Amino acid sequence: MAVVKARDQDARLLARLLRAEAEGEGEKGMLLVGNVGINRIRANCSDFRGIRTIPQMIFQPHAFEAVLYGYFYQRAREREVRLAWRCINGERYWPAKFSLWYFRPPADCPPTWYNQPFAGRYKKHCFYEPTAETCENVYNTY
Repeated sequence: MAVVKARDQDARLLARLLRAEAEGEGEKGMLLVGNVGINRIRANCSDFRGIRTIPQMIFQPHAFEAVLYGYFYQRAREREVRLAWRCINGERYWPAKFSLWYFRPPADCPPTWYNQPFAGRYKKHCFYEPTAETCENVYNTY
């Protein structure tokens, strides 16, 4: 059962984001990117207050660098569409289980990102989850 409202076109949009942001990190890396995106929709806090849909989440200004490049705008592949539906249906993994941010640093992961604590690293991406003071709601969404 979906944890956010989504149509086929929304899943295909999310699939394009998964590939563009984390194709080199493999299937789990793409799922983690999807987890962060779904968390942003469900949390309704911090920089993500009022984000209610997949298109709003993906095209939020300065949210994802991938939307600036042509690779993102290629047609979704079925493999990534299946991964997107898994995220939409609530499948989550550490370190993105409660994370709202991730990035790929040139070296080690800093202990905080936008004043939020480091949750863990997967391959080259560092994940950060909010403190309860910043976004208690992200811990109550599932």
